Amino acid sequence: MDSMENIINMLTVELKRGSLVLIVLSQLRENEYGYSLVQKLEEKNVPIEAGTLYPLLRRLEKQNLLISEWDTSESRPRKFYKLSDLGEEVFNRLKNEWISLSKQLDTVLTESNGYEND
Repeated sequence: MDSMENIINMLTVELKRGSLVLIVLSQLRENEYGYSLVQKLEEKNVPIEAGTLYPLLRRLEKQNLLISEWDTSESRPRKFYKLSDLGEEVFNRLKNEWISLSKQLDTVLTESNGYEND
């Protein structure tokens, strides 16, 4: 049987995975390349592994939520990502869903024993 810490860790990963798309989309209104996005998120206390981010960026691009462009002006080419028009629309709808869900969670959790909204 899993220890409580293992269970908490697994459930925390699931919670974060569910919010990761929204977090990434929120940061791509301007051109960003993968490494700069990792740094930007770390500065905001949202650490993300490059091995998690790059497949996510490719998937979002394949879903037409992102557009990409290669910058070859420097010695090392870099691929920049930015929200597409569809990506902007999807981001705004997901953001509204998140706000609604957050309010629902706050209501339910506030009503439960032992939780205070700090």
